[in-house]
Amino acid sequence: MSIGKTIHALRKENKMTLLELANKSGVALATLSRMENDKMTGTLESHMKICEALGVPLPELYENLYPPRKSVEMQKEKSRTEVFIHDKRASSEILASKVLNKKMMPVLIKLDKGGYTHKEENKYGIDKFIYILEGKVEVELINEKYILSKNDSLYFEANIPHRLKNTGASDAKIISVTSPPAL
Repeated sequence: MSIGKTIHALRKENKMTLLELANKSGVALATLSRMENDKMTGTLESHMKICEALGVPLPELYENLYPPRKSVEMQKEKSRTEVFIHDKRASSEILASKVLNKKMMPVLIKLDKGGYTHKEENKYGIDKFIYILEGKVEVELINEKYILSKNDSLYFEANIPHRLKNTGASDAKIISVTSPPAL
């Protein structure tokens, strides 16, 4: 809904004519008419005056300007398109669409026997969680190494240089979640 439509609805709710709102708010009648007809949006100052005259808080005027974000999103395996190949033995598959608009980035990492990811270092303020679905994985963080097996997890600040290596006898699958998203 536009600001004009919201003002119109609030004015009608208050059983006020356009002229009454103009007199009570000090905003010109012509300006209010243009705003309600979506010919102009007005200024913050005029919005504050209108809200005061209508007896509503300013955030209520802006409440419905944008459609609500879809809070549930399903993605079928066949529809995933973002796959990154680290080398012949390692790949990462982003498990959600439009991850840069989200609060976290879930990734499925597949490491063939002996495969590894490239060394990664994110900016400060980014965290990473990894969970081993299958296999045995070595996580190298600076000069420390953590050996993880199926159902093990590790949480760390992703600004620490890190990489994953499959040290097991079979392929490995890892879920990695980065928050906020970073490529």
